[in-house]
Amino acid sequence: MPSIRQTIGAALLTLGAFGPAGASAAGLAGDYLAARQASFTGDFAAAAEYYGRAVENDPSNASLLERAVLANVSLGRFEEASALADQLSEQGGNSQLAQMAQVARDAQSENYSAVLMAIDEDRGLGPLADGLIAAWAQLGQGDMSAALVAFDEVSAQQGLSAFAGYHKALALASVGDFDSAEAIFGAGGAGGMANTRRGIMARVEILSQLDRFDQALTLIDETFSGDLDPALVAMRETVAAKEKIPFTHVRSARDGMAEVFYTLAGALAGEQNADLTLIYARIATYLRADHVDAMLLAAELLESLGQYDLAIETYSGVPSDNAVYHAAEIGRAEALRRKGDTDAAIAVLDRLRESHDDMAVVHSTLADFYREQERYADATEAYTAALDRTEEVGERQWFLFYARGIAHERQDMWEQAEADFRRALELNPEQPQVLNYLGYSLVEKQQKLDEALDMIERAVAARPDSGYIVDSLGWVLYRLGRYDEAVGHMERAAELMPVDPVVNDHLGDVYWAVGRELEAEFQWKRALSFVDWEDAAEEVDAERIRRKLEVGLDQVLVEEGAPPLRMAGDAGAEDAMGGDAN
Repeated sequence: MPSIRQTIGAALLTLGAFGPAGASAAGLAGDYLAARQASFTGDFAAAAEYYGRAVENDPSNASLLERAVLANVSLGRFEEASALADQLSEQGGNSQLAQMAQVARDAQSENYSAVLMAIDEDRGLGPLADGLIAAWAQLGQGDMSAALVAFDEVSAQQGLSAFAGYHKALALASVGDFDSAEAIFGAGGAGGMANTRRGIMARVEILSQLDRFDQALTLIDETFSGDLDPALVAMRETVAAKEKIPFTHVRSARDGMAEVFYTLAGALAGEQNADLTLIYARIATYLRADHVDAMLLAAELLESLGQYDLAIETYSGVPSDNAVYHAAEIGRAEALRRKGDTDAAIAVLDRLRESHDDMAVVHSTLADFYREQERYADATEAYTAALDRTEEVGERQWFLFYARGIAHERQDMWEQAEADFRRALELNPEQPQVLNYLGYSLVEKQQKLDEALDMIERAVAARPDSGYIVDSLGWVLYRLGRYDEAVGHMERAAELMPVDPVVNDHLGDVYWAVGRELEAEFQWKRALSFVDWEDAAEEVDAERIRRKLEVGLDQVLVEEGAPPLRMAGDAGAEDAMGGDAN
């Protein structure tokens, strides 16, 4: 039995099977090459344009037609895609991707007889999709009995029972048979699909229609543990008031087909196949324009593919009165940030804060953006606002305290920073990021060094392959005068992060402390060569490294008025550590 990915991935298998026949013509060759380059970089808009031009020059080229269909489907342009698919079919071309565009067009126009004919003639989408689409098409024609038989036939196929059970339950609920729909959910017939956010919400609607409000309430509370978005909050409030919720999860056969494609997109989402997942998400939103979950999935996929303008456009399609509007705007802001327009991203979040001031996630996201821009005072204020709007502070909120602690520390507000870091550890005691940051900060301030060492050792135990954390362990040992012990850890950190200037600088200092002066100079030179690596220049003092190369670390410490290097156990070692080794 083929896997889901093998079954529905066949739509793209033929794309590499053709060459650009007729590409000898200069115009065609140029358009073809430009289209191929655009496809390679994921620029669907450019690919659609150039493949369209190439098709005009060579309208009988099956490969060009199919690639043009793919580009247009990826953009959500189904009228163009289906027209190109018709052109390919008229020429005798056999393309599952083209058939997909045609079936989507017929489903969107509710031409269910055409959908069933395509599937009967083996012009469908593949075994899994065809069975479910045919069942919904039967329902669309008003034949519920045939639809139920079709769902059961899909269920009989190995590995497909959960998909079929879930859609059968939705179909029953869509015609008002809530008892039968809940019987499927209650017996586990919908499998893992019942445990998705959409599955839970569909079942809550069904339970409310059956006046089983307490069960619906328990289902929400046990599934989401109080972590509710606005849509779930509204749903919970309604069932808590013992009011029925209309079944809107699937309102028609066309909605059911949209759900099929969204289901397939969800099945593919974790299989590193963004292109194909995007196709199914696009079809879902084509069939049901208000399928915001499919819309968000498509936008996230476009963002992951680096198509930020398309992602921004897709996020913008979520209406402002929708319960997940805040998620769309947060996604849009992130796409703008990744595009490089951070000011526009912050402006989006500022406006969102005005309309959704009660949502902690809006403030915390804005705080993250401020922190990235080194606007630490603004970040501190926004993190505080997020915490103030958190009804119950628990383990999930450790990061808010941690991030606010960083913002405080960068403003030289150490007392407040340390309090935040320690609060984060109260909520998540063995969190390695917090242990490392607090431990390293204490080392740099030469405070509570024994406690700092313990924290960093615990962090290393949790993340032994983190170069930053291993570097911290080597550095605290160096600060404690345990130079020989520090060497191995600093060398390991340099292996894990070979081009990080801070790590190489630290290794140089450790080498110098144990008398390996030539190796120390080599590491300092390496550190200087990597100063421009990512954002490392902000964390390393290049002039200090140059001075160490000129006169050595001992002389630099003298010039700085710092204590000299001392081995642990030497007389005065505690003074060398700043008088606070505990």
